Amino acid sequence: MRETEFEFIRGLVYQHSRINLGPDKRELVSARLGKRLRATNLTTVSDYCRFLKSQSDGDELAHLIDAISTNHTFFFREIQHFDFLSKTALPEMSVRARQERWPQFNVWSAASSSGEEPYSIAMLLDEELGTTWPWHVEATDISNRILDKARAGIYREETVNKLDAKRVKRHFQLGHGPQAGNYRIKSALQAHLTFQHLNLLEGPPPFDHLFHVIFCRNVMIYFDRPTQEELVQKLSRQIVPGGYLFVGHSESLTGIKHSLQTVRPAIYRRPLNS
Repeated sequence: MRETEFEFIRGLVYQHSRINLGPDKRELVSARLGKRLRATNLTTVSDYCRFLKSQSDGDELAHLIDAISTNHTFFFREIQHFDFLSKTALPEMSVRARQERWPQFNVWSAASSSGEEPYSIAMLLDEELGTTWPWHVEATDISNRILDKARAGIYREETVNKLDAKRVKRHFQLGHGPQAGNYRIKSALQAHLTFQHLNLLEGPPPFDHLFHVIFCRNVMIYFDRPTQEELVQKLSRQIVPGGYLFVGHSESLTGIKHSLQTVRPAIYRRPLNS
């Protein structure tokens, strides 16, 4: 891949997703473009760049962003956030729910990837809240391909078996026949989740309510500083006063202009009086 081709791909991805591909990502981009070359029956990156320029409907651009987006995740990743949600945020919010008559506990998984994060949140809420307080998880991602996998809620046995056996029995169905070796999230849990495609930096979020907790983890590391600031300010406006924002443990809001209070590393709170 020539330098001019990398710069073209890099600029296109940034323009449409705000993902900032630094020079160190050139090999990653080259590897992931291989999948798109095979899918489009093209032989060179140069041909692929010309193909992108000739497209008017943006369909291949969406496939490109899907291919570039990193989707590494697993159930209950960064367990400290789930411990905080269980032991601190939920008890605190339950008291406020009675005082302020909140009809529902709302969580947003803003970069849901293949579903492990939002389903982990849903499992915890089902176990902690049950039917005592209605709850819902909104799950969004920029990749349509990965959202299809998340909606299906089907995972390999080696992934699911890392969970506690009681949790697996409660929330998963074991596959048989053609689905042997797979586990599927039970429909009762899936009913609490909504999945939809969303570019976090394009327009206002499509929700008519605020969230008590937002998970937006391991997303900002791919953005430059102005984009990080824009995203944090946008997310802050979607949190109820006193609600929480969780970012990845490799991320920090240090040096970013925002109105949130630091609770502990990677956990921030919208002030109660805001």
